[in-house]
Amino acid sequence: MDKILFTSLAAMLSLGSVCAKDVVDNVSVSSMKMDREGRFLSVDMTMGLAALNVESNQCVLLTPWLVNGSDSVALPSVAVYGRRRYYYYLRNNGGAMMSGSTEKAFMAKDKPQTVAYRELLPYEEWMDGATLRLRRVDEGCCQKVLLDEYGAIGKYSGKFFPDLVYIKPEGTIEKRRSLEGRAYIDFPVDRTEIHPEYRRNTIELAAIRSTIDTIRNDSDARIDTVWLKGYASPESPYSHNRDLAVGRTKSLKDYLMQLYKFDGVTMLTDHEPEDWEGLRKAVAESNLTHRSEILELIAAKMNPDLKEARIKRLYPADYKFMLAHFYPALRHTDYRVSYVIRSYNDPHQILEVMKKSPQKLGQNEFYVAAGILTPGTEEFTEVFETAVKMFPDDPVANLNAASAAIRRGNLDMAEKYLLKAGDSPEALYTRGAVAVRRKDYAAARRYLGEAKQAGLVQAGRTLEELEERLGDR
Repeated sequence: MDKILFTSLAAMLSLGSVCAKDVVDNVSVSSMKMDREGRFLSVDMTMGLAALNVESNQCVLLTPWLVNGSDSVALPSVAVYGRRRYYYYLRNNGGAMMSGSTEKAFMAKDKPQTVAYRELLPYEEWMDGATLRLRRVDEGCCQKVLLDEYGAIGKYSGKFFPDLVYIKPEGTIEKRRSLEGRAYIDFPVDRTEIHPEYRRNTIELAAIRSTIDTIRNDSDARIDTVWLKGYASPESPYSHNRDLAVGRTKSLKDYLMQLYKFDGVTMLTDHEPEDWEGLRKAVAESNLTHRSEILELIAAKMNPDLKEARIKRLYPADYKFMLAHFYPALRHTDYRVSYVIRSYNDPHQILEVMKKSPQKLGQNEFYVAAGILTPGTEEFTEVFETAVKMFPDDPVANLNAASAAIRRGNLDMAEKYLLKAGDSPEALYTRGAVAVRRKDYAAARRYLGEAKQAGLVQAGRTLEELEERLGDR
């Protein structure tokens, strides 16, 4: 399996919050955080644009800069355009805006009150102690600069957190799913042919058809197998009940084969002459006078006909009640419709499918979708949280969900996921990452050391840097 460190240019964040204040004229910044995430520095803040007014022929460009002495780096800009200026750039710059393709641009009439700004940039040593500043440049007609000012936002304190590891799940050749149900089809006494209008058969048969139609009407699914298993109740000789179970199951198969053109679909049938397990459950949940004695007889290894006759002879009142209230439910047909779902390669399409039908997706597809999203955002976290809901006991799904939760700062949830993440090197490493965040450095050293011994190179690098920062602590 592939292991990656998500490094898309934009991410989550954290360093002490800053209350909303104007950093440059009519632009405020709040909730500013900066975190060292292994080889990257994350920047997170909220820009307030409510007081910003932009004339039709003007543009306001807001660019965060990280500065330390002679070293600096510009982060992607946020720009607000007046109507005429906006269309000027569309016409004359080939669709590119004032600061290039990474710019987040808004027309003045559509600008939001606030902008959640998140970026992730490669960490360099000079960034320790660097100041984050905001530059505002106002441009007017003929690209004339009307205003150029800087304001300080905050300072990076040199805090360190390990990179977060995500594992790419193994791709599956086919995604197989199934829908199951139980039908209580009524047959005339000792008969095996189906009468669709007989008693409740209209409802029971409609439920089976609905299950099949749900899949047949889905362009992304293909029915692979239809499985039927018929059961009878124990009140007649076992051999007769076997014939009834076989015949009634065949009748349902023939009924469905007449309704549907099952090209390429395997039809499987099975039968259980007498549903003793169903009877056991019904008796166990009942308040029959001789419940314990009847349960002992049901569990006894004896000829089914003798067993049924003994219950009837020894406990006639209870037997009469069972015959009226329990036996009808033992005459049923269980069915399962298995199908194959197509694969999705486009991450944008995967995200659309996730909103409506997440059960259609395989783990690998969730991972592909996350690759185009910004780590730390709600959308990114939702992908892995949805994946783990679909695959609640899978170690990879739980590990990736744990890493996403850590980046959002939800350490309690991360630890919950890690309980099912197994003991892979990546799981050990991620437990170490939680321990670092909780400042439990003894546990962090232990987990990172175990991950390093298990062969995870990233764990060795993280452990070395942690030791450098902690010294003898």
